[in-house]
Amino acid sequence: MNPSLYELPKSPEQIHPLILAYMGDAIYEVYIRQYLIARGISHPQKLQQEAVKYVSAKAQAKIIYQIIDQLTDEEQLLIKRGRNAKSGSSPKNVKITEYRYSTGLEALIGYLYLSKQEERLQELMKLIIGKVSKEIR
Repeated sequence: MNPSLYELPKSPEQIHPLILAYMGDAIYEVYIRQYLIARGISHPQKLQQEAVKYVSAKAQAKIIYQIIDQLTDEEQLLIKRGRNAKSGSSPKNVKITEYRYSTGLEALIGYLYLSKQEERLQELMKLIIGKVSKEIR
């Protein structure tokens, strides 16, 4: 594998928050899918139904409010950067504030992933999954 294929052109701190959110969306989805599969859900339709409880903009925005006090100042700043970034498009089935907060969460996840902060990323994902799981039971 060619390592230069995966080298970032700039440091994660210099990457636009919407690009961080783009990456964070994918990483977040992978964590949620792996968690659901590990729970023993084996039917694709059921997996999708359960995943929505974690990955929808509404669910992600709600998560921000529940975990904000457990984030570092730097992490809170990353969420604000993602939340305030203008995407040029607006969501159809969700409030704009929820959409922006979910973008903030995704930007944080993307940043942690791209800056190789795997331990903190896992801590954060465990916290998120725990909060949502407790709520949907």
